[in-house]
Amino acid sequence: MAKRKDARGTVILECTGCIRNGVNVKKASTGISRYITQKNRHNTPNRLELRKFCPYCYKHMIHGEIKK
Repeated sequence: MAKRKDARGTVILECTGCIRNGVNVKKASTGISRYITQKNRHNTPNRLELRKFCPYCYKHMIHGEIKK
């Protein structure tokens, strides 16, 4: 039996502020904020963008979907 393609898939959201500006140099640990969530590919075919808290920028930033 063939495995069908699932409409709901896992996506990774990455902070757009950390990528554009680089990570804050005052913080001891460096990195880029990432969140893992799910989306329905039939209802939202375009890339997902959510406003989430970034611990490296110390504020709410737009997190955009990236490729795995």
